[in-house]
Amino acid sequence: MYTGETARPARRVTKQRTAINDLFDDEEAFLTAQQVHDELRERGIKVGLATVYRNLQAMGEDGELDVIRAEDGEMTFRRCSASHHHHLVCRQCGKVVEIGQDETIQQWASDVAARYGFSETGHELELFGVCANCSA
Repeated sequence: MYTGETARPARRVTKQRTAINDLFDDEEAFLTAQQVHDELRERGIKVGLATVYRNLQAMGEDGELDVIRAEDGEMTFRRCSASHHHHLVCRQCGKVVEIGQDETIQQWASDVAARYGFSETGHELELFGVCANCSA
C-alpha cells in the first residue's frame, strides 16, 4: 500500500539543522519558525530566519517533525511522537491533541479516494475547533 512517502536523497547535516534538532529534543509544544529562530538566538546560535524556515520544511518532509498548518496558513512544528496520527487544534489557544490512527478515518479516506477513482493515496488530517478550556 502506498503511504504518500517517496524516496528522498539524504540531506546534509548542518550546524543549523543540528541546533534545530537539539531544540526540539528539549521542547514538547508546537513552535512557529519565528519562535524557533528566537530560541536559537537566545541560545547564542546565529542563524537566519530563512535558514530556519528551510530546515523546518525539510525536517517536516523527512518525517522528523509534525507540521500543522493553522487555518490562517501559519505552520507550526513539533517532534514527531507517532508514525501516523491526526490532530485536534484549538483555534483560540493553539492547544493540540493527538488522535491516534483511527480506523474510521482510514476507511473514510480510502472510500472517498475510490469513489473518485484514486488509488495509492495518503492523507493528513487536522480538525480545528475550540477546546473545553476556551469554551468555558
